[in-house]
Amino acid sequence: MNVSAPGDDALRALLEAAETVAVVGLSSNPDRPSFEIAAYLQRHGYRIVPVNPNETEVLGEPAYPSLLELPAGMRVDVVDVFRRPEHTPEIARHAVRIGARALWLQEDVVNEEAERIGSEAGLVVIMDTCIKQTRERLMREAR
Repeated sequence: MNVSAPGDDALRALLEAAETVAVVGLSSNPDRPSFEIAAYLQRHGYRIVPVNPNETEVLGEPAYPSLLELPAGMRVDVVDVFRRPEHTPEIARHAVRIGARALWLQEDVVNEEAERIGSEAGLVVIMDTCIKQTRERLMREAR
């Protein structure tokens, strides 16, 4: 169920303009949804930035322990989150601090405080929605 998302035109514009996606909770285990979705995004031209304190490298990219530990000057367009809802307010605060354009909480990840933090700071906030499924649907409908 889609709890929070802008309309399709805004989503399409966001995904077309985005270049870098920080994937919080990205696992190097190819059986995990985070790996599958990040690999999909990478295949479709997005730069993936793994954010996971338990990883050193995922999909050929160096992993960072948190958003706040990304290299200075690294631009992040979308923060895609694969973490339990109770962790998302802190991630939202970090997304704001690094200047991300959007906070994207994957399916089954819903947190009103995280939504408020992101929205009040001007981020586009999407909750309980798969970025891969959304992109695939929007690309199909654009044909």
